[in-house]
Amino acid sequence: MKKMAAALCTALCLLSGCTPAYGKQTMLSESREISPSETIYKRYEPLNYKRQTGMWLPYVKFPELIQGKTEEQFRQGMTELLEDAAADNVNTLYFHAHPGGDAYYRSEIYPKGVYLDGSYDPLAIAAEEAHKRNISVHAWLNPLRMQTDDQLRTLPKDFIIRKWADSGAPFVKNVNGRWYLDPSYSETVELLKDTVREIAGNYDIDGIHIDDYFYPTTDEGFDRAEFEASGSPDLTAWRTENVSRFVKAMHDEVKNIDGSLLFGISPQGNISADYNSQYADVRRWGSEKGFCDYIVPQIYFGFNNENSPFLPTLAQWEEITEGGSVSLIIGLAAYKLGREDKWAGTAAELEWINDPDIISRQIEAVLGSTADGYALYY
Repeated sequence: MKKMAAALCTALCLLSGCTPAYGKQTMLSESREISPSETIYKRYEPLNYKRQTGMWLPYVKFPELIQGKTEEQFRQGMTELLEDAAADNVNTLYFHAHPGGDAYYRSEIYPKGVYLDGSYDPLAIAAEEAHKRNISVHAWLNPLRMQTDDQLRTLPKDFIIRKWADSGAPFVKNVNGRWYLDPSYSETVELLKDTVREIAGNYDIDGIHIDDYFYPTTDEGFDRAEFEASGSPDLTAWRTENVSRFVKAMHDEVKNIDGSLLFGISPQGNISADYNSQYADVRRWGSEKGFCDYIVPQIYFGFNNENSPFLPTLAQWEEITEGGSVSLIIGLAAYKLGREDKWAGTAAELEWINDPDIISRQIEAVLGSTADGYALYY
C-alpha cells in the first residue's frame, strides 16, 4: 500500500476511539481447575470496531503481492502492507478471499486463486499478521462472479461450476465470456451459504464482506425463462427480491456460525444505479435489520461530480441508515488521486488532479456526518 500524502495522514489521525468491541483469543483462567471437556483456549473471539477505518485489498494487487512469491515473501509483503496500514490508523482489512470463483484460502469447493502458484494459505497468513497489529480482517467475497470461459475449461471436470456449465444446468450462465451464478435458484443460494460456512467456520476472521457484483446484466434474456415461470408480473421487483434473498441467506449463515462475526455489503455509491442496474435494495438493507451489520457505499465521486456530487450523495446514505441498526461506512476512492475522472462531467473531470486534498476533505466531511467510519480503496 502506498503511503498517502501528509495531508491525508493528518486527516486519518482525526479518527479516534479505535477501541475493539470484542477481544482477541485468550486463555481460560488458570485460577480454577479445567474440566476434561474444556479446551485450553477459548474459541477465537472476533475483533471488530465501533468506528471503522477500512481498507480494501483487491485481487488486482495479487500479481504483485502473491504471484510467484514464496510463503515467506508473501508474509513479508503482508507485514509491510499492514505496518503502513496501521500507521495510517486503518483498523479493518477487507481481504479479497473469493474474487472470481476461486479461493485464496483452503477450499474444498473452489480451485485455488488464479494468482496463487504456491501451496500456502494467504487468508490465514493475512489474518494472523493483521491480528498481531489489532487489525480486523473481513473475508471479501464476490458472490455471483465466477471464472471466464477460458479459465473454466482448464479446471477439473468435477469442479461444481464446470459441472453445471458442462451439463447446461441453468444455475450458472455465460455473460460476455464470463460465467455468473443465477441468483433466482435455490442451488445458488445453497452454494453461497456453503461458501460462507467454509470460510467463516474454518478461519479466525472477524467478518464476511461482499461488494457490488450482483446481477451481471440488465438483459431480459439472462433469466427470461425463470422469470416467466415465477409468475411475477414485474421483472425488476423479482430480480431485486432474488438478490435480497441470497444476501439475507449469507448474513444468516454468518450469524449461525458466530453471532459476533460481522456481515458487510459494499454497493455502488449511486443509489439509482444500485436499483436500476444491480437490483440491489440498498434502502432496505441499510434500514431493516437482518441483511447486514454495516454498509459501505462506494462514494467514489468528487465534490463537483455532475451526476453524484459527494456531499449530497453522502447525505442520501445518511438518510437511509438514520435511526437504524446498520452502521454506515463511507467508501472513498484514494486510487483516483492525481487521475482524470472521465465520467464526472466537464466541470469535474480534472478535480482529482487539481485538488490534492480531496480525500482528506472527504474524510473530514465523513467525520462530521452520522457515518461510523470510512474505507479507502487504493
